[in-house]
Amino acid sequence: MKLCRYGKPGYEKPGMIDDEGKLRDLSKIVDNIGPNEISPRGLKMLTRLKPESLPLVNGAPRYGVPYVGIGKFVAIGLNYSDHAKEAGLPIPPEPIVFMKATTCISGPSDDVIQPRNSTKLDWEVELGVVIGTTARYVDEESALNHVAGYCIVNDVSERSFQMATSQWDKGKGFDSAGPIGPWLVTTDEVRDPQTLDMKLEVNGKTMQSGNTRTMVFNVAKIISHVSQYMTLLPGDIIATGTPPGVGLGMRPPVFLKPGDVMRLTIAGLGEQKQRVVAYSAS
Repeated sequence: MKLCRYGKPGYEKPGMIDDEGKLRDLSKIVDNIGPNEISPRGLKMLTRLKPESLPLVNGAPRYGVPYVGIGKFVAIGLNYSDHAKEAGLPIPPEPIVFMKATTCISGPSDDVIQPRNSTKLDWEVELGVVIGTTARYVDEESALNHVAGYCIVNDVSERSFQMATSQWDKGKGFDSAGPIGPWLVTTDEVRDPQTLDMKLEVNGKTMQSGNTRTMVFNVAKIISHVSQYMTLLPGDIIATGTPPGVGLGMRPPVFLKPGDVMRLTIAGLGEQKQRVVAYSAS
């Protein structure tokens, strides 16, 4: 299934994408898409629906974050071998874990707002893993059983903020630094999360092109590892790292500026498209 939320910010309705890629209205079935709906019981109920039986949504409404109830936004750094090579850094011996503030979360087509005093705004296409059942001290063999589905994440980063100290959070957690969506694609449609092509364009030029097979630590390992140190709850999301081609890794480095447009795709998970705008206090 492909689940989503659509409409104006703060007034989104739940939706489902049918086999022809058309948006269907779920609001007569559920009030929202959240931890209850993405639990095994909730997903089982939704799988009984025939998308073509749901009302068709006309026009091209805005997509919001595909579900609500994100308690933790966990991220993994330097998790692609080809990205590590690009950065001239050694492969980490264990996953590098950091957090993105939940206030940075935005819809997949919402503007990315360049923060005040930003000079090195960068892009990162990433596979997002959505937790469906509580994961605490899980092993790798059972880790994927705790996944509700997958989505696209843009781990937007302000490199001058990020590198100012040994802690990355302030360069990763500013408002609009975490676009998610457009869909939450359930695991029945993503049999193997380690075979997904990924791409990010800026102003129509391909900057990142990779595949999840080059992850240093695969999705199961990441979930197992993180669950040893913090309980993962339904609705939590993990951004699993980025392939090569970030602006910081270019020679000379290239960074985003107001007016630039990013387009992100991951096979089977849809498309994001964001425009960069300058911060305004108004």
